[in-house]
Amino acid sequence: MSRSEGKRSKTSSLLVAGLLLTFGAQADERLPELPRLGIAAEDVSVIGLSSGGYMATQLAVAWPERFTGVAVLAAGPWSCAQGGLGQALGQCMATRRGPPDLASLDLRLRDYQARGLVGEADALAELRAFVWHGEEDSVVDPALGTALADQIAGWLANPDEQLRIVRSPGVGHGWPVQADEQVPPSQLAQCRLGGGTHLLACDMDIAGEALSWLHGSQAPQPQSNASELLRFDQGPFAARGLGKAGYVLIPDGCESGDCGLTVALHGCGMTEDQIDRAFVQYSGLNEWAEAHQRVVLYPQATTSLANPQGCWDWWGFTESTWQLDPLHDTREGVQIKALMAMIERLEQKPED
Repeated sequence: MSRSEGKRSKTSSLLVAGLLLTFGAQADERLPELPRLGIAAEDVSVIGLSSGGYMATQLAVAWPERFTGVAVLAAGPWSCAQGGLGQALGQCMATRRGPPDLASLDLRLRDYQARGLVGEADALAELRAFVWHGEEDSVVDPALGTALADQIAGWLANPDEQLRIVRSPGVGHGWPVQADEQVPPSQLAQCRLGGGTHLLACDMDIAGEALSWLHGSQAPQPQSNASELLRFDQGPFAARGLGKAGYVLIPDGCESGDCGLTVALHGCGMTEDQIDRAFVQYSGLNEWAEAHQRVVLYPQATTSLANPQGCWDWWGFTESTWQLDPLHDTREGVQIKALMAMIERLEQKPED
């Protein structure tokens, strides 16, 4: 064999080895599907922070008959951005363009209802709702949380019994948690300043407060030691702005069906790529869910040029650029369709 042939043979061998390693790595990264768990379709709630809060309200308005309750942390009124990023920044995070016009948003809702793009008013009126905002929030003006509460109150049949509003002095933008020995200090942000993982060391169990309100006071049950936090493939639910993988917490016993479900939507800067599993592990939702036999679905958004912070779509970036009204906040929204498809998968019986 000549020297040149030997070099070509060695190069070919290295290429083959490299391809085998690549394919092997891809095989190792192959994720399981989101399982069919036969969850109780009549017991589904959604909770979200910031952009996830906006998306939580969009889901509840689009499909109110599919949810028992919605909890919104540090976000403003439904459809506040009305399909525009400038509007989102100027009137739905800050208020330099003035406060949102709730009467205009009500007309938008009625138009959507007339066209069958969102749920009926009667179904919306039956929801339970929880609205929280930190009074030191410098990312989403606390006045927007008040506007959201006013908007939701106008939808509900009996706001005094269905709506709880919580304002927390000294708390910034983020998700308040109880800072105990289970949460590494590196995973926490300062209560007032926020940033980092956006899990705020405020000695508050906002997850427990919200879910207890949405689902009624329930006697604590023994903690499960066999819950599974499954990382699953989001590919079958492909939509613009979704990440490769999501997570689902499955308490012991929920594999056989009839558990409730809570969909938990992170805020901007809180995707798996940005803060690893901090949100899905330390939000406080898992402990409450384990004690009350409740599945928790943690879908994951991702970053892109159009969405560098990994936010959920509450201003229309996932829709066609030529649309004057992107319909991201309706049943036609691509992310709403994807999230509802995940819920439907979890509702299917394991044997289906």
